[in-house]
Formats: sequence, structure tokens, C-alpha cells
Amino acid sequence: MNILITGGASGLGACITRTLAKVGNNTVYFTYSSSQEKAKGIEAEFKNTVAIWCDFSIPESVQALKQSIIKWDLDILINNAFSGKFLQSHFHKTDSQDFLTNFKYDLLPVIEITQEVINSLRKKKKGKIITILTSALLSTPPIGSSIYVANKAYLQKLTQVWATENIKFNITSNTVSPSFMFTNLTAGTDDRVIEQIVTNHPLKKLLTVEEVADTVLFLTTAPTHINGVDIVLNAGTNFK
Repeated sequence: MNILITGGASGLGACITRTLAKVGNNTVYFTYSSSQEKAKGIEAEFKNTVAIWCDFSIPESVQALKQSIIKWDLDILINNAFSGKFLQSHFHKTDSQDFLTNFKYDLLPVIEITQEVINSLRKKKKGKIITILTSALLSTPPIGSSIYVANKAYLQKLTQVWATENIKFNITSNTVSPSFMFTNLTAGTDDRVIEQIVTNHPLKKLLTVEEVADTVLFLTTAPTHINGVDIVLNAGTNFK
């Protein structure tokens, strides 16, 4: 299968890229913005991977990616890239312009890329879209996460529209919502907060990027009847 994953050179994205590349018949195209060295390392490790520079804050690079999508005959799109921050400031202290800036750089590129992929998949009459969200949409949002959670909530509703509008073309849209895990996105989290998360967790351990990548791998081969589904990886804590 031909797969495109955005933000696939570091953190969770890199783990997903490597997991999918281990499947011999996959060709994995993955984007990076600032992690060139890591991207080249993945290409050297897996000959069935192709790294593409794409900075969501530069419209020309997004347009170049869209032109490449036309040529790749993709089967699967994995929306993973997020260039903003997880925790910033309290909502009432956040400049309203920051919401617009983050929408422009984190959501509009996802919309444009997904539109291009859907147009391609509709011609093939099959395909899969997998989008990484967050379990914070089901539980109490962390303090200072208003922009991040708002963006993910917006994206969540879009993924449901994609599921509804495209299933007649055998195109599915599913999501994965991980709980807190160690990635570049959460690197600045206070150790005391992490300790509290682990203490309160029913498994007494954090989710790993490998567990999330395995879930994405499952969705790449899941039957078409699995559509519009959000797989939440939080040990069922949202039921409490």
C-alpha cells in the first residue's frame, strides 16, 4: 500500500512511520519540517520510505505536497502533524489572534491535504483516512490546552464528515485518540504533573507511542465496516 503520514519523522509520527514501513509491501511517504536528520535516518533504515519536507507555515510547501499526492496513487492518509504547543496559557490570558494563527498553520494544511487525497481516493473507489486526535476530548481538558483541544475538536467533526461523505466510495475515516504520553509535544510538562498522572492511572503507567502506532497499523487493514470510529487509548478512564 502507498501511505502518506504527516509529521512522520519524530515522536509519535516516527514510530508510526517505522511500524508501517516494517510491512514489506508498504511504501511510506512521510513529511517533516525541522527534523531533517531524523528523516534521513528513517530513509536509511527503511528503503521503502520517502521523506518529504513540508512546513505547514509555508503555503508553497503545502502546495508542493499536494502536487506530489497526485502522483503517488495513495491508499492511506494518516493526519498526524501538529506544529503548535500542547500547553500554552489559560484561555482568558490567550491572545485571540493565537487561535487564528494556530488554525491557519495546523488545521488549514490538514484540510487542503485531505481534500487532495480524497479526490485521489474517490477515483480509485477505495482508501482510508486515519487522524490522530486526543483523549482530552473525552475527559477534563488540561489547564492551558484551549488552543490544542479546540483544534482537535474541530478536526474530530471534520473526520466524521469525511466518514459520512465518502463511505459510498469505500473510503473510511477513523481516528485514534491517545492519552498522555512522552513525545516532543509534551516534553515541557512538569515532572510533578507526570507523576500525578501515573499515580492516578489504573495501569500505573503511561501510554507508549508504540501502542498508538500498533493501533494505527490495525486501522490500515481494518474492514470497511469500521468507519467513523474513534479508538480511545486511555484504559477506559473516560467512563469514570
